Amino acid sequence: MHPHIEDYALIGDEQTAALVGRDGSVDWLCLPRFDSAACFAKLLGNAENGQWRIAPKGATGPCTRRAYRPETLVLDTEWETDAGSVRVTDLMPQRDRAPDLVRVVEGLSGEVSMRSTLRLRFDYGSIVPWMRRSDGHRVAVAGPDSAWLRSEPQVRTWGEDCGTHSEFTVTEGEKVAFVLTWHPSHEPRPPLVDPYEALESSVADWQAWSSRCRYDGPHRDAVVRSLITLKALTYAPTGGIVAAATTSLPEEIGGVRNWDYRHCWLRDSTLTLGALLSCGYQEEAEAWRNWLLRAVAGDPADLQIMYGLAGERRLPEFEVPWLSGFAGSKPVRIGNGAVNQLQLDVYGDVMDTLSLARKAGLPSTPDMWALQCALMDFLRSAWRRPDEGLWEMRGGRRHFVHSKVMVWVAADRAVRTLERNPKLRGDLDGWRAMRDEVHREVCEKGYDPERNTFTQYYGSRELDASLLLIPRVGFLPPDDPRVLGTIDAVRDALGHGGLLRRYSAAQTPVDGLPGGEGTFLVCSFWLADALHMTGRTEEARKLFERLVGLANDVGLLSEEYDPVAGVQLGNVPQAFSHIGLVNTALALFGTERAG
Repeated sequence: MHPHIEDYALIGDEQTAALVGRDGSVDWLCLPRFDSAACFAKLLGNAENGQWRIAPKGATGPCTRRAYRPETLVLDTEWETDAGSVRVTDLMPQRDRAPDLVRVVEGLSGEVSMRSTLRLRFDYGSIVPWMRRSDGHRVAVAGPDSAWLRSEPQVRTWGEDCGTHSEFTVTEGEKVAFVLTWHPSHEPRPPLVDPYEALESSVADWQAWSSRCRYDGPHRDAVVRSLITLKALTYAPTGGIVAAATTSLPEEIGGVRNWDYRHCWLRDSTLTLGALLSCGYQEEAEAWRNWLLRAVAGDPADLQIMYGLAGERRLPEFEVPWLSGFAGSKPVRIGNGAVNQLQLDVYGDVMDTLSLARKAGLPSTPDMWALQCALMDFLRSAWRRPDEGLWEMRGGRRHFVHSKVMVWVAADRAVRTLERNPKLRGDLDGWRAMRDEVHREVCEKGYDPERNTFTQYYGSRELDASLLLIPRVGFLPPDDPRVLGTIDAVRDALGHGGLLRRYSAAQTPVDGLPGGEGTFLVCSFWLADALHMTGRTEEARKLFERLVGLANDVGLLSEEYDPVAGVQLGNVPQAFSHIGLVNTALALFGTERAG
């Protein structure tokens, strides 16, 4: 039986990440970066596509229990067996040069026989490396990739069926450590890490980082776990934050809506920056802002919706035919073709983010305002064009209401920045006129007076969860009858099992794709925010409680949720979902203290 998406926990070193299943198997790991080719790809195929399992000998099912060490990204997985109990601790310590995966086995009681099975498969599970012994290591080499496996001297390893195997026993208090290190095959062996020192320092470092969180309201554990997850999804060398650690986990089991989320989206920028600043993480917020400035530098007409970890612009999409997909959901895609779409809302996202950064007191850069002026010059005429919209529709361009609202946001933030900073120069009168014109058009063409709701795009009868952001961005006040009508209409039309879909994917061809999808978790957080803003705080809190309860046993949220089957869907862990959790907690409880 194939595992569920919620069966996986995350470990990482802020440059890449691994997914560890309940059965003690590392089923996904890309080296050396989030967007590199996977060397463990069982998540999207089978064991022959790469995995590393450490578990009691003969164990076939899940562990007895597992949990992160408090306020860390260090994972403990425990088994109770007839012979005794044992713990496997997994972590990826902060790297100097080479990435390390550290696995420490510790006997808790009795005497337990353990088995380690390592199947390295480079290039998304397609290449079986050449294995050899060298200086007490097992060394795997294939083309540019090399991985070194080191274990305790008393642990015997052997090769069998294109894998590396070990069997050993642990008694109470006894520890056995394994370290897997990747490096380019043409370079000499990287420095060795002490696994026990790495464990101790990782716990201390994560707990020190978590202690900086200023939020002290209800569900603080869930907020801190979400912030740790965002930190883990950050590519430390540049400050960019990937949307998720995975590619091609399906939005519908057996469906084709399988996308690569190991890139950085501009749409997340304002919400991410706000969450980091509100919780006391100014250094991380500034790094994200600086990544954004570097990524979008250039001709405003060439602004992309997403970029690579260092701001790379080319993210070609292709399929990997040898992987069968999660639970048979094909195709498996690498890269993301939506990078070439026109999405006008990202101009509003960038302007809003930079406005928030300026108000929060983040140090300005010499060219930041010049860049913002250039973006506004482009939008002056471009805002009238149809686009693919927030959800990266592949069914043709339309005049999406959310896109136009975010154009209004861009103009509004430009105007407000000039009003607050009279020393800056810009076309204040022109931007005010543009802001007013966009507002009039959206209210005329994007609003259905018969149903008292804004619509997905001009002339449409379809609705869209992004309309819930209208009061949040300030386009209309929360008590405007059109806002109240839109909230109720969106909830009625897109509600499913008490949660919210993005749009009616199964009923409309607007996205150009077959099949359906689950409820989109961040949209349900948006609904909670909208309910709270319009005075329905008790409803908002009940919805928030429900959403927090959808996290898996270690506190992680994926992109979507199927309320009928009761399973997570989509890539995991999803930054957008965790950003939604943090921001909604701040909105609902940010002025409270834990009792």
